[in-house]
Amino acid sequence: MSGGISYFDIMFLKCGNIGYVLWAMSVVTLAMIVKQLAAMRRGRILPDAILSQTRSLFAEKRYREAMDLTAADPSLLGRILYSALVQSPRGVSTMNRAVEETAEGETARLLREVEWLNLLGNIGPMLGLMGTVWGMMVAFFTIVEKGGIREPKDIAGAIGIKLVCTLLGLVVAIPALSVYGILRNRIEILSADAVAVCRELIGSIAMGKDAPPPSTGEQRQGATAG
Repeated sequence: MSGGISYFDIMFLKCGNIGYVLWAMSVVTLAMIVKQLAAMRRGRILPDAILSQTRSLFAEKRYREAMDLTAADPSLLGRILYSALVQSPRGVSTMNRAVEETAEGETARLLREVEWLNLLGNIGPMLGLMGTVWGMMVAFFTIVEKGGIREPKDIAGAIGIKLVCTLLGLVVAIPALSVYGILRNRIEILSADAVAVCRELIGSIAMGKDAPPPSTGEQRQGATAG
């Protein structure tokens, strides 16, 4: 720009307090994007190792071991399948209902984790617009106090610098909302896949195989009732 003002000065040194806040938000957004992309990988939500082990245990009718395996697994697949196996003494329909309820709750939990990206993506542009409007108000009031301006460039530079806040707000919003949409779709797809896998495994029980034994807690409840 004219007057010896560099883009580095405009973007980093003269963006104002709101600009500094937006730069901090962009760093937080980047960190959250990296974290959530790593956490929402298929290998962590629907791990192939757990799936293959569970299939093998079901094929060999080793349901008790399958229950122990899924109880120790924190993945979405493990949580859903364990909730179904716990309900096995009550029948297949109860197991399927447990799958649906657990899948709904776990999906909501995962969506809450990525909801922060949606929040940042919506706040960023609004905060940037506030910084721009505030800067333009100050610039125009300065003109009034001075009784006018001699050259348009005297105010154009100041307004241009304040517009940086709007730009920074978009820098926060565009990647945050883009990744949020990608992760939301990924969570919904993987949750549906996990439900389908669990129903398939439960279906093997419904087709005449032995039902898993009740869990230790249920055995204690039965003994107490007797």
